[in-house]
Amino acid sequence: MKKVLVVVGPTAVGKTKMAIEIAKHYNFEIISGDSVAIYKRLDIGSAKPTKEEMDGVKHYLVDIIDPKEEYSVKEFQTEARKIIDSSDDIKIISGGTGLYIESVLYNYEFNASKRDLNYEDKYKDFSNDELYKLLLERDPNIDQNKLHPNNRKRVLRALEVSEELNESIHSFNKKDEKMYDYFIVYLSMERKKLYERIEKRVDIMINDGLIEEVKSLYDDKIFPHAIGYKELYPYFDGLISKETAIEEIKKDTRHLAKRQETWFKNQMDTHFYDLSKESFNEVFNHIISDIDGWLKS
Repeated sequence: MKKVLVVVGPTAVGKTKMAIEIAKHYNFEIISGDSVAIYKRLDIGSAKPTKEEMDGVKHYLVDIIDPKEEYSVKEFQTEARKIIDSSDDIKIISGGTGLYIESVLYNYEFNASKRDLNYEDKYKDFSNDELYKLLLERDPNIDQNKLHPNNRKRVLRALEVSEELNESIHSFNKKDEKMYDYFIVYLSMERKKLYERIEKRVDIMINDGLIEEVKSLYDDKIFPHAIGYKELYPYFDGLISKETAIEEIKKDTRHLAKRQETWFKNQMDTHFYDLSKESFNEVFNHIISDIDGWLKS
């Protein structure tokens, strides 16, 4: 069975840097397992690695999709597996989107058919708010924090799936069957220290131009549902202050970090490495030792 290395962890823990250092050590390439980094123009808010940070390591599935386009878990699964299976070289998947990564490693089957390009004509006379209300009636389990009413294309797709399958847009079957021999490196950190890193990183993002990045998308009627973007829409609408919006980003990022840890603890066999107890280099050396053992097995 082909081997795949995975480097994950909560946002702001340092997984991007660790994945790149591991890749350089083994001369591996990295597949981004982040559902936001795939989009062009979503740079600061996604904490997308810069060319300098990549340090010569080839990255796949970064900046591949226009933000007005739709991208699904199934598409990620197909593209990632194609890259993994294209050569004998071992690839690293690195990111924080658990479902994306798990869909590659396990036999996930997606139930929904391909989008009907003529479907939107059926609701052409509906306003965005009317369309969204209809969706909530059809699929009350929709996470309203992740789907903005003005994201008409995504709302239409959710409606289409709910009509076709009488299920949620995220309908799929996961079979307990591994597709690859994987080794998951999960970087953890004492919660107080991690939250301090999150606060600092959000402040740096703001200074680096996050608000301007999101406003440019907002003005083009592009509404990413990702953390770091959706919290700023009420500010642009004059409903909250900039300071409140920034605090919302920090709060939602903390909540995301907790969900990420829960996902990887409960969903897959994961090897945990605590960055709050040892230095980065010490943890790196432990990880390399464990990977060496896995590679020989």
